[in-house]
Amino acid sequence: CIVLATCLSTHATALNQVPDSTNHPSPGEEVVIVYNTQLRDSIRVAEHYAFARKIPTNHLIGLNLPTVEEISRTTYKTALEQPLLHALESRKLWKITPTQPQPQNPNHPKWQVSESKIRYMVLCYGVPLKISPDPTISEPGVENLRAELRRNEAAVDSELALLPFAKSGYTVTAFVPNRFFNTTNSSLLHPTNGILMVARLDGPTPQIAMQLVDLALEAERNGLWGNAYFDMRGITSGGYAKGDEWINTASKIAKLYGFETYTDTNTATFPSTYPMSHIAFYVGWYDETVSGPFLLDNVEFMPGAFAYHLHSNNGGSLRKTHLWVPGLLAKGATITMGSVYEPYLDGTPDIGAFFARFIILGFTFGEAAYASLPCLSWQTTVVGDPLFRPFGMDLQELLKYFQETKNPMLEWAYLHHVNMILNQKLPYQTAISYLNELELTKRSPILMEKLAWLYIQTGKPNSAILTLQKALALNPSPQQRIRISLQLAELLINQHKESDAAQVYLDLIRKNPPPIILKHIWSISADLIRKHVPDQVPSINSILLKAGVTNLAE
Repeated sequence: CIVLATCLSTHATALNQVPDSTNHPSPGEEVVIVYNTQLRDSIRVAEHYAFARKIPTNHLIGLNLPTVEEISRTTYKTALEQPLLHALESRKLWKITPTQPQPQNPNHPKWQVSESKIRYMVLCYGVPLKISPDPTISEPGVENLRAELRRNEAAVDSELALLPFAKSGYTVTAFVPNRFFNTTNSSLLHPTNGILMVARLDGPTPQIAMQLVDLALEAERNGLWGNAYFDMRGITSGGYAKGDEWINTASKIAKLYGFETYTDTNTATFPSTYPMSHIAFYVGWYDETVSGPFLLDNVEFMPGAFAYHLHSNNGGSLRKTHLWVPGLLAKGATITMGSVYEPYLDGTPDIGAFFARFIILGFTFGEAAYASLPCLSWQTTVVGDPLFRPFGMDLQELLKYFQETKNPMLEWAYLHHVNMILNQKLPYQTAISYLNELELTKRSPILMEKLAWLYIQTGKPNSAILTLQKALALNPSPQQRIRISLQLAELLINQHKESDAAQVYLDLIRKNPPPIILKHIWSISADLIRKHVPDQVPSINSILLKAGVTNLAE
């Protein structure tokens, strides 16, 4: 990404002069669904979402669209924009009326949405993704823009967000500033204020597109739980420091809310050997294609997980899984955002603003996304159910429900409570006592791992070792097992128990982790194993060969 300074001439300021609205019908009635009548899969996704969210049949709009991801500006106008304007008005989903003339402001829009039953538009699998650049478009004032902004390509989502102004017309070169960027009042995000929240149910396959709905609903029932991972680049000055600042802000919000939070400030991204378990949130930058733990066959995303990797072309296609947006969706993420063309850093979502609104203020995904976007008629695609709202429930009521129903998410609710104890700067012993008093701790690798960490913080390594050993016996997830085993082995070595550490490594190797992780484990444990359990080297060599890691144990 090139850093984009604050810029844009006054040709877009007319879109800042519209009234407010606070009309809030039931969630499903606030959505209009758009699908491609040329693709049966597009219809299936639309029907699946409409049924799941109880969206009225009058709110489903089928259009005869190209079956490619990229369309021309002319096709966008004739096949999407104009048919949608007609459908919304003819179905009385919104009403467009003339505005009062303002001779002193010739840029003032001549038409406005004065009434609207909808706030969201959901584009289903098969609706084109992006609008290609059109060199034939010539608009007044463009010569005053910086050279890199004299462009008119855009994400379909971002362009349709300005559908309330389509009848009046607006400049499509560069971007239109989002007047609701950073808003803390979600009710302002409304077509009568000039903004339509557009998201898409899309991805590498129609099955994945439908899965986004199912995962969101599951997380709404049980909450969004798990760990939060943030991968910064260690940039402290210059224009690119803003990217790290956004991610750092997001990490602080996740920790403040009680998520188990892991941060990395090294220049390189998380390596493939990094044990990333139970992912509720992932935010990182700036690899061009999917990398690190997300290359593994099985990635441990939790239902409802938000995953985002900032890169200029992270959403250039939703079918090519080497790119970040489709790649993360294919691995199990529920919601994400991306850029279809070069957005420049200042034109990408402010992830700190997104986290604050999504987690702390309880915005829907669509509301949080559009409150975090500085620009419209630009490059961002928003992927996932825009109604998804996992943080709108009372935590105490949810905890009571979990306890009564023995919900498997209960251990995460208790972990959240422990982290809130720590956020209040109470003594570590308070958290230790809380966990030791819980019957569930004895059966939960999640809580046992946290208890071990607390013992380490209080200078009790032997208690930590015993607790981690118990955690390994409780069937942790594959990635958690790797993390716990590596930490346990390190503690044992520090306590001069190298033979026990060798056995931990040996046990982990026998669990057949992914080849790249297996290779890493052997590289750090080979000397210990050869020294303390040399008779096991032949069996290890067999495991390595079977995994395609050749001759490392010889």
